[in-house]
Amino acid sequence: MQQSDRKGLLFALAGFILLSLGDAIIKGMPGEWPPTAMATTRYVIAAVALSAILAARQGAGALWPMPRAGLQWWRGAAVALSAVSMFTAVWLMPLAEATAISFTQPMLTALLAVPLLGERLKPAAVLATCLAFAGVIVVLRPNLSEIGVAAFLPLLSALGMAVLMIANRAAGGAASALAMQAYIANTAAVLLVLATIGGHFSGIERFAMHWPEWHVVARCAFIALSATVAHWLIFMGTLRAGAATIAPMTYGQLLSAVGIGWVVFGEVPDVIAMLGAAIIVVAGLWLWYLGRTKAVPSAPMP
Repeated sequence: MQQSDRKGLLFALAGFILLSLGDAIIKGMPGEWPPTAMATTRYVIAAVALSAILAARQGAGALWPMPRAGLQWWRGAAVALSAVSMFTAVWLMPLAEATAISFTQPMLTALLAVPLLGERLKPAAVLATCLAFAGVIVVLRPNLSEIGVAAFLPLLSALGMAVLMIANRAAGGAASALAMQAYIANTAAVLLVLATIGGHFSGIERFAMHWPEWHVVARCAFIALSATVAHWLIFMGTLRAGAATIAPMTYGQLLSAVGIGWVVFGEVPDVIAMLGAAIIVVAGLWLWYLGRTKAVPSAPMP
């Protein structure tokens, strides 16, 4: 393995671990503020920061109008759905189990690419998806009886990320990488503000707004900063080693979630749940391997 590949893997691994740390911080604030408000704070801060950087580098005209605006709003809606679902999920179930279920995203992306992008349905994608959902059933075994349909929230988060991946493909090349990040933060922030207002007036106690303690806002700000740094690290890892090479590093997020859940929250890993998580990981790695081996002959890595 070349030195650049090693550095790329380390960059990516650090980024995925940092994402898991953000989920752990959210898990440590159950009920202190609605999940919609936490997600709104995270994306409003990101939107302000990214918009300022984009305007400084490419001029204010790069912010508006957004190219392919409809797709940009779909991207924002997808990431908003994913954030609120995951923030709520980690309050209701063990961090490792919520994270494991969210790793069904690659399989969902492969399935959605058929009707939305016109891609051919591949038998490997079908088999990997069936295997992954068998793992989900195993992971959900105790949670479904305890918290009901809310146990499916990580799956909803994975669906949101899958839609985002599809929209990213469809909008590819519409603008610079920095602009695309700013657009997704801006649209998600707007939609999350509306969701926060709607949640407050819904009558559901969990979504009722109130003035938070200062440390709640501070932790949400830290999550916004850490997530931005995490995505930068993953991006740098991709540049140095290639997307196919760093893909397995995503599972570093699951391992760190297991460790943090065990050490910080006293969530001793359930053997059966970890078996389900392993099934999901195997399905994801199998799908990655098949895609990588098929891509190598036609587009070898430099």
